[in-house]
Amino acid sequence: MYAITIPEPGGPEALVWGEVPDPVPGEGEVLVEVVASAVNRADIMQRQGFYDPPPGASSYPGLECSGRIVGIGAGVSGWSVGDEVCALLAGGGYAQKVAVPAGQLLPVPAGLDLKQAAALPEVVCTVWSNVFMVAHLRPAETLLVHGGSSGIGTMAIQLAKAVGAKVAVTAGSKDKLDYCAELGADILINYREQDFVAEIERATGGAGADVILDNMGAKYLDRNVQALAVNGRLAIIGMQGGIKAELNIAALLAKRAAISATSLRARPLAEKAAIVAAVREHVWPLIEAGQIRPVVDRELPMNEAATAHQVLEDSGHIGKVLLVAP
Repeated sequence: MYAITIPEPGGPEALVWGEVPDPVPGEGEVLVEVVASAVNRADIMQRQGFYDPPPGASSYPGLECSGRIVGIGAGVSGWSVGDEVCALLAGGGYAQKVAVPAGQLLPVPAGLDLKQAAALPEVVCTVWSNVFMVAHLRPAETLLVHGGSSGIGTMAIQLAKAVGAKVAVTAGSKDKLDYCAELGADILINYREQDFVAEIERATGGAGADVILDNMGAKYLDRNVQALAVNGRLAIIGMQGGIKAELNIAALLAKRAAISATSLRARPLAEKAAIVAAVREHVWPLIEAGQIRPVVDRELPMNEAATAHQVLEDSGHIGKVLLVAP
């Protein structure tokens, strides 16, 4: 088969489309013939040499895919050769085939194109696990999403609105904010021109955001705490703004607030399977009912992964960028 490899860390040009051995499904795994994968910020970090796959995972980038089952390992039940699926991966999505633990498989939602399904697993599992399973967003609460026009952001807006929450977003242009509004965002903040702390305070009558989903990390830590409501919950899922910052413990105590930080990739298989099962139970019916949809900016051939990475690094997209296997 062919896959995107990274012989040496570097810029987008470090991604090489080449022939590699076919994966073999182990016990509890299935082999998926990949139709499409999607690009995530974690893939860029891996390409740059900052985010190695966990032990035992594929060395190829790609944290999600869609395709068809073409092989089944020992001990797998409930899936058959030919089933159309999408999957949460620890790596290996930028390839023509990938071995996947059966607990990380999802059926393609009814009414959704197989390629589009590749845009779902990573973002839905990230949003559901952080915003709902950890931060426990409730109806009528306010969720602040940084990077509202990203793949994560566009999914977070839709899921939060589906449960009856109020949604605030930050984004860097009017076009991106307008798209967030089309998805249901209530409070639109241009982070290049506005102070999100002041805007959240104004929009909530001084109450603050009950939950904040943050992809920036260090750069936003202090202001995120300021923007939290009493009993607020800050969920950190990225570090685009750095890894080290001072935390004002007094401010956190005064608000009786909580901070969580999680990633999906290195979690034990049982934890990933539990998240995937929760997503199938709670989110898949919303997708099949038309209340939630993946937002796909563009599709590119998988051997043009370098171009896709450049699009993400330039922030020239809304939603997800897909890589379509030949």
